[in-house]
Amino acid sequence: MENLSYSNYCRTNLLLIFLIACLSLLIFGCSGKSKTKKESPPIPVKIAEVVKKNVPVEIRTFGTIKSSLSVTIQSQVTGILTDIKFKEGVDVKKGDILFSIDPTPFKIELRQAEASLARNKVLHENAKRETQRQFELLEKGLTSRDVYDQAKAVSDALAVSIKSDEATVENAKVKLGYCTIKSPIDGRTGEHIVDSGNLVKANDTVLGTINSIKPIEATFTVPEHYFGEISRRMREGKVLVRAILIDQPENDEEGMLSFMDNSIDRETGTITLKATFSNQNERLWPGGFTKLVVVLYVEQNATVVPSESVMSGQKGSYVFIAKPDNTAEFRVVKVSRSLDDYSVVTEGLTQGELIIVEGQHRVGPGSHIEIKNSSAKNVPAKP
Repeated sequence: MENLSYSNYCRTNLLLIFLIACLSLLIFGCSGKSKTKKESPPIPVKIAEVVKKNVPVEIRTFGTIKSSLSVTIQSQVTGILTDIKFKEGVDVKKGDILFSIDPTPFKIELRQAEASLARNKVLHENAKRETQRQFELLEKGLTSRDVYDQAKAVSDALAVSIKSDEATVENAKVKLGYCTIKSPIDGRTGEHIVDSGNLVKANDTVLGTINSIKPIEATFTVPEHYFGEISRRMREGKVLVRAILIDQPENDEEGMLSFMDNSIDRETGTITLKATFSNQNERLWPGGFTKLVVVLYVEQNATVVPSESVMSGQKGSYVFIAKPDNTAEFRVVKVSRSLDDYSVVTEGLTQGELIIVEGQHRVGPGSHIEIKNSSAKNVPAKP
């Protein structure tokens, strides 16, 4: 019995020692994990400085390019098209000859009118002499009043015929002039629609089109709530409009707002505007579609940050500030507008503060950070 008791005592002690060893290993493991968690590496970020800049207040929209002048060329007389005097797609000046129509019928018509005029002038001279002769006979009592009146009526009728013939001659000259079709404006020719040898009808057949591309216009619409501001700016002076070409966004064209419609479209709630561009480099083309920026005014000393630094949450817009102790601070801000790569902040930031612009999505309030760009100026805010 004593040996059995001693054996049970030994087993109990061994079990107790084993449990103490396991508990020690467990405590050591948890302590190691906790220590590892506390020593997690800082989050790499890039920063930018909050700056003050003069920022333009803009309206961004899209518009359609159209010619400042566009003329459809038609014949004013009916005849055979004999010649085309221009090349398609070239610049022409006002008065340059574009088309020729066979003038033969109109020359004949002019000669007939001139001949009729000459005949009636001769008859009128003879009628005037006859009227004078009948008047002298009437004073001597050698003829009747009726004979004199008849001679005078013939003379007066011929005088009226002469005026009619003169108008007919003038009209024939005009028609003959219409056989030579000239450009009514400076512009760029398009495709000629009718080939030589075809019959063209007066005021019916379209021969071609000329568009004026220097200057050129852009037509666009903006929401009606901009009406008051735009109207006031137009009264105060010129309003700048920039056209941003889709294929060359870095080289925009500058023009001026030139027209505001006299009514607001009730269905769309928009108002139609036009801007005029000099287009000296011919980068804007009729029928094209382009981005437009209407610059209303310039806001002085606005607080500006890169747009990528601003995030949205339940409390609205916010940013993370890089503090001197290399921790991140959560900051709610108020953004008045965002354009491309910058945002204008009206509340929550002061000039000179450093904000996180890269890596901020991995950061939380109080997170340890490691700044990777040597200077905040490496990531500036660029209005």
